[in-house]
Amino acid sequence: MNTPLKRTPLYHAHVAAGARMVPFGGWEMPVQYAGIIEEHRTVRTAVGLFDVSHMGEFEVEGGGAFAALQSLTTNDVAALEDGQVQYSLLCYPNGTIVDDLTVYRLARDRFMLTVNASNIDKDYAWVTEHGRGARWRNVSAETGLIAVQGPKAEALVGRLAEGDVTKIGYYRFARGAVADVSALISRTGYTGEDGFELYTAAGDTTRLWAALLEAGRADGVAPIGLGARDTLRLEMKYALYGNDIDETTNPLEAGLGWVVKPAKGEFIGKDALEKIRAAGLRRRLVGIEMVDKAVARHGYPVLKDARPVGSVTSGSYGPSVDKYIAMAYVEAAHAAVGTTLEVEIRGQDKAARVVRTPFYPSKVKKTA
Repeated sequence: MNTPLKRTPLYHAHVAAGARMVPFGGWEMPVQYAGIIEEHRTVRTAVGLFDVSHMGEFEVEGGGAFAALQSLTTNDVAALEDGQVQYSLLCYPNGTIVDDLTVYRLARDRFMLTVNASNIDKDYAWVTEHGRGARWRNVSAETGLIAVQGPKAEALVGRLAEGDVTKIGYYRFARGAVADVSALISRTGYTGEDGFELYTAAGDTTRLWAALLEAGRADGVAPIGLGARDTLRLEMKYALYGNDIDETTNPLEAGLGWVVKPAKGEFIGKDALEKIRAAGLRRRLVGIEMVDKAVARHGYPVLKDARPVGSVTSGSYGPSVDKYIAMAYVEAAHAAVGTTLEVEIRGQDKAARVVRTPFYPSKVKKTA
């Protein structure tokens, strides 16, 4: 029997707004409202709201919390201060990826992990099995999450917040009320634009969503679906679990070696990743720009002089760059910027080339 799709606290708000709902990672989610290109441009030029309440949140605390996270994750948790966020990975012993996630240091012995929606059950089983000695709690069902992204995001959240959100640096967070709703205000996002992710109680999510839409009218605020979320992150070459990274890929070939810190000590997957690094990469995840006007989609073969050398992981039209762009794993010998390639699309070889990424320059405010 088919498992019923889960719904976020904002499901009825999406339906009332005319969103087209689709299955995504076990959830019924809005793929678009007005249209993907229009919504994409709203985030790049004004401000958009994303329902990301389907994401998972785990709290871990106690005297063993720090040691558990150091052993589980690839990045160095010791580098975190209270109120700071860190992008990281969970890896299997063979070095492939369980999931990518963010780590929040709430206090000295208390942290929160945010994981991908489709991996909540798998990840929770993994961290509780391999992160013993700490107290774990899966708070996903009781947590709502709204992303406010775009050049006008700071002004919008600032008008509704009780404190000065301009003081929250990139990949940092603070607790406070937004529209009289208690929230964890995190300066993070998945779009390449400045903005915030607002964690709140599931029961308060609808009220906060409505307040943001009302307060942002003059800014041109709009709800944004999964379609534009995908094109926005693709322009930044942000990896999507299940497309660009998964249990068959490792962080080094995915370009995520910067969050693998072997100097910190032992962690799951360290030995395998050190061996991979020493042996040299056989393939790399690169950015591809189509020379021919065509969309390179997930799974399409990448060729060099008619010989298969890789595979597309994500691809679409990039509204901000006005080009057809993609990410693909290709043999390391063909991964250099400027390399000419072909993508096989419905039996035809379409010209492409490897380009520098991100495809679109990031607008995030990285000053603390």
